[in-house]
Amino acid sequence: MKHLRTFATVLIAASALTSVLATAHGNIIPQTVDTAGLTPLGEKWRDENPYRGNKVALKLGASAYNQNCARCHGLDAITGGIAPDLRMLDRDCTGIKNETKKQACYKETDAYYLTSIRRGKVRNGAVYMPPFEGVFNQEAMWAVKTYLEARRETN
Repeated sequence: MKHLRTFATVLIAASALTSVLATAHGNIIPQTVDTAGLTPLGEKWRDENPYRGNKVALKLGASAYNQNCARCHGLDAITGGIAPDLRMLDRDCTGIKNETKKQACYKETDAYYLTSIRRGKVRNGAVYMPPFEGVFNQEAMWAVKTYLEARRETN
C-alpha cells in the first residue's frame, strides 16, 4: 500500500511538472513582420531563396527570427536543445565541390525549409512548430532563411 501511495505521489508530481513545462513559453502569439524595403515576390511561391545575400532581408530576417523563432530555436539561432539547430539546416550543401550539385542541394533545402515554416511540424497530433503561413508573408519567410544562412554553422 505504501508503494502505491508513493507511486501515486510521483505520478501527480510528474503530471504537474509536465503541465508546467508544456506552458513554459507562455501563450506564444506569432508576430507579423514588416517587409517594407524588400522586393515584393508576388503570389507565386518561390522554390528557392530570392534574397540570398540581401542585406535588407538579413536585417528583417534577424528581427523576425528573434521575435518568432528564438523561443524554441535559440537566440542567434543557437539552439538550447528544444528544437533543431537551424544553423545546420543546409550544412551538408556547403562542402559539395560540384557547383551544380551544390546549388541543387541549396534549392532542395530551401524547399524543405519553406514547407516546414508554411505548414509547421505536427507529429501524432502534437504541434511541435506552428504553421506560419497566414502570419508571415513569403517575403518574411525568405528573410528569415537569409538570416539563417548568415548564421550557418560550418564547423
